Amino acid sequence: MNWDNMPLLVILVLAVIGNNHSVSLAVSALLIIKLMGLTAWFPHIENHGLNIGITILTMAVLTPLAQGRISVVEMMVAFKTQSGLIAIIVGIFVSWVATQGMYFLKAAPEATTALIVGTIGGVCFFNGLAIGPLIAGGMVAMIINLLNLFKQ
Repeated sequence: MNWDNMPLLVILVLAVIGNNHSVSLAVSALLIIKLMGLTAWFPHIENHGLNIGITILTMAVLTPLAQGRISVVEMMVAFKTQSGLIAIIVGIFVSWVATQGMYFLKAAPEATTALIVGTIGGVCFFNGLAIGPLIAGGMVAMIINLLNLFKQ
């Protein structure tokens, strides 16, 4: 029996149990690509998939602006409120954390599966939301760096 697909199958099962459609779809697509013998696509997906995904996510976030549901005046008012200022600061911090996660996952790709399993576990057992491996990876990198400070 070929065990090469087992990690993806385990993640697929966990994603289905956790009702995580994004992970289910991603794993299913990778399995189909692999089973169809189109593995030459994998380097392109690995190299460009993150940028394409972030572009699509950014489009989704900016759609209310494009539709005119959020006006410039509403944006300016939000910047002047306590929650608006906190949101800006947290947005900057989270984007920095996600960048650290990208570097971490490139340096330690074996952690990707553990992060996905942990995220799916949080979704299944704690009614959590799948925030994505980049932010989780950034948090792991921050914790590891903090722990390394105490070792010295």
